[in-house]
Amino acid sequence: MEIYWFIIIAIILAIFFILDGYDFGTGIIHLFFAKTEKDKEVISKAAGLFWDANEVWFVVAGGLLFMAFPTYYASVFSGFYLPLIIILWLIIFRAIGLEFRSQFKYQMWTDIWDIFFGVGLGNIVRGVNLGGVTNNTSSIYEAHFFFLPLWDKSFSPLTEHPGVLDWFTIIIGFISVVTLAIHGANWIIYKTNASINTNLKSVIFKLTLTLISLTILSLLVWGKINTTAFSNFKENPLLLVFPTIYLFGLISLLKIKTFKKEIYGLLSSTMVILGGITTTLASLFPVILPSTNTLNPSLSIFNTAAEKTGLNAAFVWGIIGFILMIVYLLIQNRLLKGKIDNRDYGH
Repeated sequence: MEIYWFIIIAIILAIFFILDGYDFGTGIIHLFFAKTEKDKEVISKAAGLFWDANEVWFVVAGGLLFMAFPTYYASVFSGFYLPLIIILWLIIFRAIGLEFRSQFKYQMWTDIWDIFFGVGLGNIVRGVNLGGVTNNTSSIYEAHFFFLPLWDKSFSPLTEHPGVLDWFTIIIGFISVVTLAIHGANWIIYKTNASINTNLKSVIFKLTLTLISLTILSLLVWGKINTTAFSNFKENPLLLVFPTIYLFGLISLLKIKTFKKEIYGLLSSTMVILGGITTTLASLFPVILPSTNTLNPSLSIFNTAAEKTGLNAAFVWGIIGFILMIVYLLIQNRLLKGKIDNRDYGH
């Protein structure tokens, strides 16, 4: 049952980053590339008509994580307390800015939190000092707890007590920002007739080249930080399907200017997000939070899971809930099918 719930939560998180990912990305495009008020209004609607429904997936993922892997939930939400609070406030400001933009003519929301999502992923990939071990001799906390300052004075992922921010997690943060900006640009092209759509194809092409460079850099660095980072792929070559999805998405994005249908660009950036998330999870499996010390074991889906009785009881309801969410998603997209330039929140 642990593997089943791991897969379900992974699918829901992937759907969240694909759906709400284009909302994040439209914010970046809105901030840096939209010049006219008409374009700003249309781009805001491209996110505003969808964001609240898309974030349902994030709430569900958090709830299922609490149900299936409570020890992991407790560990992560206490150890990453500061960055998670920052993300929470930025989510609130984003919602306020989107919902009240027509009443107040200024941009109130910001997408700094795109970086924090990437930084959070970087911390999970890098690992944390579980138990707060000093000199690899004794733990300050319980074995599954940890605390991270916002940054350590060394700003290095290799220090004994790394912070949330270091040069490795910053790299992953920028990968997140670039990926979501590409995804958001593709969403704007797909759902609007904004005057910047043609220029956005050139932006996507340039950002894809940047993403390729950052990906290569992150893989080289990750291999140095974690010498077993690619072990799962060597032991089970079938897992290579996940980085292949990522690679195929990148190659497709390089052809963005030649696509005949707008949906192709959105599908390409979707493959990049899906491939990136699944590749990361496959490389760590069954670990979900590596330990940077040898005294306390890494957190895995097996040593953080709830009792089997609870996991089994939630099995049927989990399937029913997942089906209802898919139906909800299909209805929403059916009602908002096509271009949204002339729609408003009343629709």
